[in-house]
Amino acid sequence: MHGTTIKHLACIAMLLLLASGVWAQHASAAAAPGNNTAPAASETGAVAAYERAAVTVDGKVLFHVAGITSYPAAQRAQAIRERIEAIAADRSVAADAVRVVEAEERSNIIAGDILVMSVIDADAASEGVTRRQLAGVIRVRVAEAIAKYREDRSPRALMASTLYALGATLAAVVLVFALRLAFRRLDAFLERRYRSRVEGLEAQAHQLIQAKQLWKALQGFLKTAHLLAVIVIVYVTLNLVLGLYPWTRPLAQRLFSIVLEPLRMMGAGLLEALPNLVFIALLVIVIRYVLKITRLFFAGVEHGTIPLSGFDREWAWPTYKIIRLLVIAFAVVVAYPYIPGSGSEAFKGISIFLGVLFSLGSSSFIANMIAGYTMTYRRAYRIGDRIKVDDIIGDVVEMRLMVTHLRTIKNEEVVVPNSLILNSNIINYSTLAKSRGLILHTTVGIGYETPWRKVEAMLRLAAERTPGLLEQPAPFVLQKSLGDFAVTYELNVACDNAQDMAGFYTALHRNILDVFNEYAVQIMTPAYEGDPEAPKVVPREQWFAAPAADLEPQSGKRGPDALS
Repeated sequence: MHGTTIKHLACIAMLLLLASGVWAQHASAAAAPGNNTAPAASETGAVAAYERAAVTVDGKVLFHVAGITSYPAAQRAQAIRERIEAIAADRSVAADAVRVVEAEERSNIIAGDILVMSVIDADAASEGVTRRQLAGVIRVRVAEAIAKYREDRSPRALMASTLYALGATLAAVVLVFALRLAFRRLDAFLERRYRSRVEGLEAQAHQLIQAKQLWKALQGFLKTAHLLAVIVIVYVTLNLVLGLYPWTRPLAQRLFSIVLEPLRMMGAGLLEALPNLVFIALLVIVIRYVLKITRLFFAGVEHGTIPLSGFDREWAWPTYKIIRLLVIAFAVVVAYPYIPGSGSEAFKGISIFLGVLFSLGSSSFIANMIAGYTMTYRRAYRIGDRIKVDDIIGDVVEMRLMVTHLRTIKNEEVVVPNSLILNSNIINYSTLAKSRGLILHTTVGIGYETPWRKVEAMLRLAAERTPGLLEQPAPFVLQKSLGDFAVTYELNVACDNAQDMAGFYTALHRNILDVFNEYAVQIMTPAYEGDPEAPKVVPREQWFAAPAADLEPQSGKRGPDALS
């Protein structure tokens, strides 16, 4: 107890020394010649009536003061607030010691011997009262603020505030746990009573509505409601606890505005941008119906109900996609000035950044897209055609904007970029096959001792034995070259089905071998070293030697059907 008394006496002595120092400084300043009006000198003069600032203590607004350019109102209000807090902290100055001392051009508010502020005519003019009336009101507000400041910081008040804070926190914790228990029971109740009904709704809707997704949405709604309730409880408790202490009371008063000010600003921005949003909505509706009409038009072109001379029906959807892209681009250009925030520097920076990313990373994308449209309008191939791109032979099964899908004769799907197709030579086997026939050709090398007329007749006979070939144009034989050891003959036949090329070639080669074996003519290709003792032919009686006996057809002829 003795030590505590000494500490209290020491604190009182320090406060007395501080108060005496402040009083001595004020007395010396007042006694100095030419300095008796120093504290108020900066507060006088021509004051701009439109510039005012609030003097607040512990978050409570006491009054407003005016300011000038050389001494702004905010700076003046801060100086007055610091003086009031310093006087309130000095308990040697009684709260009822605040008084008004009139001067020629101002009314001085003094607490004890310390100047709090000077009320000038500009302050009274901004309030619409006389200077004496305003000074009287301010004196009362200052005295109340000093008394309130000391009361809030007294040990008894702080102890009571702490007890209230603990009670509010405990109540908030209990309420949070109670809400958690209540929502758990509500979830169990809904699970027990309505889960089966939701699953029955899925069956009635023919699985258009999935019960799992609907139930997740309901649970998400409950979780959101629970979270919002906890946030409200925490916010109210925090606001109450912060408002109990004078140091955090300004934050408690601003806590509500911290949460709602962004919402208010967003709401105000939404109301301000509402005409532009209405314009954008109407523009979207108009563009949508324009695209629907355009789609119906090109659908009619594709089905032939809307004939266009010189316009291929297969061009309908690619042309619609181009027009749709142009219409959407036009709509974006028109709507851009009406987008909220489109004129801000941040929006422009993001636009430039996205443009740079698109230009750097979309070179191959743009190349393939342009190539896809180019191939469509060039009519180089259609779906179902058999084509050759570089070393790839296959049937076109799908044409996309970026790539083309081919199915090879081995039933392999090959995805070819359209840019590669655009830069490569394309052989289309199907374009003229139906109208003029596709010419298939194969070569054999026959020695000079065999008459060329006989060779050509045997090759035509092999073509006649091959089923599925066209009679017109008729098969014909070309003598490609007179080699060192053999004459190269080329047999040309026509077919109307490019997809059966492999079958036709196989059947044709089989018949060529059979015919040349029948007439005992030796095929000299692919190489020749010397005349053998006996011709290299297969006698007819050995054509179907085991195990090939099961392959002998009933007609004695073999064609593309034998491959299956």
